[in-house]
Amino acid sequence: MKYSIEGENLPVLICEMEKGENVICEGGAMSWMSPNMKMETISNGAGRSIGRAFAGEGLFLNRYTALDRQGLIAFSAKFPGRIRAFEIEPGQELIAQRTAFLAATPDVELSVYLQKKISTGFFGGEGFVMQRLSGGGTAFLEFDGHVIEYELGQGEQMIVSTGYLVAMTGGCKMDIQSVAGMKNKFLGGEGLFNTVVTGPGRLWMHTMPVSKMARVIYNHMPASAKSN
Repeated sequence: MKYSIEGENLPVLICEMEKGENVICEGGAMSWMSPNMKMETISNGAGRSIGRAFAGEGLFLNRYTALDRQGLIAFSAKFPGRIRAFEIEPGQELIAQRTAFLAATPDVELSVYLQKKISTGFFGGEGFVMQRLSGGGTAFLEFDGHVIEYELGQGEQMIVSTGYLVAMTGGCKMDIQSVAGMKNKFLGGEGLFNTVVTGPGRLWMHTMPVSKMARVIYNHMPASAKSN
C-alpha cells in the first residue's frame, strides 16, 4: 500500500492499494474512494469489541479491500491539525487517546488500555480508557493543531496539562500530580491536576485540543446563546 498525507492544516490520508490489499478504520471515517473498494463491517474480536464499547468507541470496525484492480481510499481528519503515520512493531506498542485513531493496515491490533491507577484516569484528563495499538503494520493518528514529540530517558518526566497528550510508547508510565497550593488550584485556571508521563519512551502532544477550542468558543458566545 502506498499512501500520502496532503492538505497541510486540513489534512487527508490518501491510500493507493493494490488488488487484495485492505485497510481498517473506525465507522464513518471514509471520505471518498474508488468504486472497486469493498467495505466490510468486522468485529475486532469479542473481548476487544466489548472493551472498545466500554471506551466509548463502536463495537465494530470497517475494512476496505481493493477488489479487481488498484483502488484508492481517503480519510480526512475531523479537525484542523496533522495526520501522522506510525510503524507498529511486535513488542513495541503505542498507547493513544481513543479519539486519535484514524486508520491502519490490517495487521495492527486495536485493544483497550486501562490506566492502572483509577485516579490517573479520572483526574489526569487523558481518560481512564485509552487505546493500545500493537502487532505489526502502519497506523495513522490524527492530532489537533501542530504535533510536538519528545524522547524521555529512564526516569525523565514531562508534566502535561489536560488534553494535550495524544500518544506515548508502551514503556512510558502515566500518573497524576496535584497543582500545588489552594490559590493555584482554584484561581490559576490550570485545573486541579496535571498528567505526569515518566520515561523511558516517546510521547506526542498536540497544540490545539478540541476540548480547549470548544471552551474558548463557548466563552465567546453571547449569554443568550449559552442559555439555549
